[in-house]
Amino acid sequence: MPVRPLLGAAAAAALALTAGVCATPAAAADPYGSVTVDPIGRITPDGTVTLSGTYRCTGGSGPVFVSSSVAQSAASMRHGIGGTRAVCDGLEHRWENTGKALLGALKPGAAQVEATVTELNTGSGLPLPVFHAAHRQDVTLVAS
Repeated sequence: MPVRPLLGAAAAAALALTAGVCATPAAAADPYGSVTVDPIGRITPDGTVTLSGTYRCTGGSGPVFVSSSVAQSAASMRHGIGGTRAVCDGLEHRWENTGKALLGALKPGAAQVEATVTELNTGSGLPLPVFHAAHRQDVTLVAS
């Protein structure tokens, strides 16, 4: 059986596991990692959102990503806004994620963003999520 479909399925399974545990990523976060969220995000008329901030992480034996999500009220659904490949060299780096929410789901104004630095550790043979850092931030989405 070709290896690429297996790796794709394993990565999808790991991302699905990540979605299920993102409610409490800070509890398992690396004490040497950090992530910040800029207080201003951008939203276009077609629903494209751009979020940004900084991150720092060390170590990492597998691929590491900075993911982000946004919501506009406690009761609303969170919308995943892209992912950026991270470099875990102990230095501070900028991240910027862009993604499209359902048309009309988000609008300019107050929002809550969660950013997470997650490694897909393959030590066990299956890529499993390891959280290096997580942060929730109130932001303002401005029209662009």
